[in-house]
Amino acid sequence: MTTISTTSVCDRAELQQRRQPRSDIVAEALSGTDRWSCLEGPFRQYERTLEAQPASDGRYQVTETTTYKLAVSIWAWLFHFPVRRALMHRRQRYGYWWAPPDRLDQRAATVLALLAGIQIVDGYLGSVLSQTITFAADEFGHGNQAQGWVLSVARVGVLIALVTAALADRRGRRSLLLGAGIASCVLTVLGGLSPNLWVLGGSQLAARGLSTALGILIAIVAVEEMPYRSRAWAASVLTLSAGLGSGMAVWILPVADLSERGWRAIYLVAIVGVAVVALLGRRLPESRRFMKAAPIAAPTDSLRARRRGRFTLLATSAFLLAMFWAPASGFRNDFLKDEQGFSGAGITVFTITTATPIGIGLLLGGYLAERHGRRRVGALGIVLGTALTSASYFFDGVALWSTTLLGGVLGALAVPALAVYGPELFGTHNRGRTNGAIITLGVAGSALGLFFVGYLSDRMSAVGPAIAVLSAGPLIVTWLILTRFPETAGLELEEINPEDA
Repeated sequence: MTTISTTSVCDRAELQQRRQPRSDIVAEALSGTDRWSCLEGPFRQYERTLEAQPASDGRYQVTETTTYKLAVSIWAWLFHFPVRRALMHRRQRYGYWWAPPDRLDQRAATVLALLAGIQIVDGYLGSVLSQTITFAADEFGHGNQAQGWVLSVARVGVLIALVTAALADRRGRRSLLLGAGIASCVLTVLGGLSPNLWVLGGSQLAARGLSTALGILIAIVAVEEMPYRSRAWAASVLTLSAGLGSGMAVWILPVADLSERGWRAIYLVAIVGVAVVALLGRRLPESRRFMKAAPIAAPTDSLRARRRGRFTLLATSAFLLAMFWAPASGFRNDFLKDEQGFSGAGITVFTITTATPIGIGLLLGGYLAERHGRRRVGALGIVLGTALTSASYFFDGVALWSTTLLGGVLGALAVPALAVYGPELFGTHNRGRTNGAIITLGVAGSALGLFFVGYLSDRMSAVGPAIAVLSAGPLIVTWLILTRFPETAGLELEEINPEDA
């Protein structure tokens, strides 16, 4: 519990103002004489009291005491000072640059905090193979084409994600989310013991499939739990958490320089993820929208047509975007190591320097997507991110570092805006299955892109030209976003999907 106590002298008008319920960081309800509790806010416990003593000059000596406990679980330390300052300085209305557009209640704050913690594990699991493949290939004596094959084959595991997400529409989100997270961690640890590149690829096939399912279910639960004006903001927070997990794999990467087998340590660290998922998942409730969803009814012809149209639109976009971004990310370390002469430690410094500021783009993208709509923000981010990222493969020195950094930050604007479309555009009983299918087609695009870049780069001894060819895909998606995508900002899920009303 945190306690804030202040004593001041005020007149009668100021005292009456303090006796009004707050409606800023917290919405209060009167619970007794000069005592207020939390009606709505991100608090597990909350109470504010006033003690007013008349002074000789007609004024009052007022002691105001606020005690509270945040509902954001493991992230309470991060919000300690911003929340404390907000409680000490009363406002007329809600609105803080560091907070979501909507005031979260206790349940929403708790769920988002738990999901963000689990998302860190998911981010780590999803980046292990791409960060280590070039070092594993060196130990096993293989080149770029073999790396492309392994990265492509590992993505076949998305079929596991498809089945898992579909089951979540019938059996609930929570149990499958926890099972997928723990199993993926265990399989990743086993991958660190692989005797050859193909066994590594096989273990990662299953691990990446379950990790993908974990990411899908985290996104679905977040969209189903968040207020209608904070879904994109929540997506930016979860993407930041995934980025933190990915960054952890990068932090450990210098061990690959210690010996030819050093890369295996990055896989073994995943054992920590088992404990994290189990401990946080134990407190995660089942999605409220899944619990309240009406029984499944036979879809009408108009509903089937709407679902087909939305699915085609999102699946095509996911395929084209992944076909570019997967190799642009997957071959980054190979480009740095073989074409630019970076060591494992040098790659770590480069990645941390250029990737860390991406968080700025993610948070700004989530904010802008809620204020100005998904389509404009998504289109702008895709165009700028694609152009700069593609250009970075043709530069070295300062130009390489700057275009990579700007491409990541500006491209990140699109992530929150587009990430929520999959869960938003489909009803509760169809959300998991459809999003699993969209991700599956996106992974197919990434596999095709990885194979294409691996094949072409081996023959041209350069990654850049192949990446440049694939940049046409995101430009097509930009056109689709501006002309075909619906705008969902500011709408409840039941307005977007009337079958759930």
